[in-house]
Amino acid sequence: MYNLAVRILLLNLYYPPDTSATAKMAQTVVGALSAAHEVTVICGRPSYEPTERRAWRLWRTETAAASGALRRGSVKIIRVGSTDYSRARMERRVLNYLTYVALSVPRAAFARCDVVLGMTDPPFEGIVAAFVARLKGKPFVYNIRDLYPDMAVGGSIVTAGLMTRVWERLHRWALRRATRVVALGEDMRARIIAKGVKAERIAVVRDGAEICDAVSQPAEDAEVVRAIRGDFRFVLLHAGNLGFYGAWETLVAAARKLEDEGVGLVFVGDGAQRALIEAAAAGCKNVRFLPFFPASKIASVLAAPDAHIVTIKRGLEGVIVPSKMYGILAAGKAIVAVAPRETDVVAIGEKRGFAVWGDPDDPAQVACAVRKILRDADEIRRMGEAARAAANEYDRVTELSKFVRIFEEARPA
Repeated sequence: MYNLAVRILLLNLYYPPDTSATAKMAQTVVGALSAAHEVTVICGRPSYEPTERRAWRLWRTETAAASGALRRGSVKIIRVGSTDYSRARMERRVLNYLTYVALSVPRAAFARCDVVLGMTDPPFEGIVAAFVARLKGKPFVYNIRDLYPDMAVGGSIVTAGLMTRVWERLHRWALRRATRVVALGEDMRARIIAKGVKAERIAVVRDGAEICDAVSQPAEDAEVVRAIRGDFRFVLLHAGNLGFYGAWETLVAAARKLEDEGVGLVFVGDGAQRALIEAAAAGCKNVRFLPFFPASKIASVLAAPDAHIVTIKRGLEGVIVPSKMYGILAAGKAIVAVAPRETDVVAIGEKRGFAVWGDPDDPAQVACAVRKILRDADEIRRMGEAARAAANEYDRVTELSKFVRIFEEARPA
């Protein structure tokens, strides 16, 4: 039944050479789906810190190779002529969103497909994709990367009011319209069920860990490790976007409590909240900020600290599911989870033994959690071993095979 090629239409604003997490994941998904199926991607002009720009056209068709995808099957990338303003200013980013939707919907109406796949860029893309699927009379698969409008409200990006109530109502319609909803974790699945979606229609497909054998594992870059570790005795690292989701004030306050114990808190990356975090850390000698390292140095960044920080502020449990956890597991590193207990990183981390937990509202408890591992080298080693063992259970190849099967089952008879 599942040996026939499925024609899949993927709708998402960002796609390489955009460098956002959703762009990279969309590319990964396309690579997996196109091994046996036909994929058409309708995206916008690159605007998320892109490695290349595109001149304006109403739309243009590109080969998979031109967008960095591995051409293993049939892939067509259609870029509509959305604006490509920098994401630094929210009002211009919203214009990117609106022009993308205005141009992608009519183009999608004429794209041949068996199944419509919607992701979450722009944040209301799920609603748009559900509309396109209904217009075309096709099944709709909704791959939720971040849960909106919960993310926008919980992250204080927008204020709750009439607009968010309308947004939520339309989003629930899109969820009910979906043949399958793909969530990133059990915590997100619970959130979606609470919105009235039947449990059996929600599939959990994790981003998963990229497992490298000893031969293919890149060598550590001593300069990168040295830049991160500095002269700290014990290093906690948060590597990634400094966005609206983290318990940043709690983290910095906990670091202050550990300042005289040789513990350093290092942030590698940038984001909308960086300036606020820097202000909170003013005068704190054991908190440092570094820019992103090149992608080729990711393995060294992951290997550098004694433990990694994964943080989600209270109220956003199940709204975002940090995919960074899986890379940390593959690197065999311990995690300090500064997040609500309902989150997957805490539930899985404590069960499997690779994480310690700190309340995202309690700096003293976070500091206490760090002290549990600070003086116990054997415990850190055991946590690292537990992380590697857990990574094997969340192999990205296995998770992607689950994703592919969803489309093979969703294809109309």
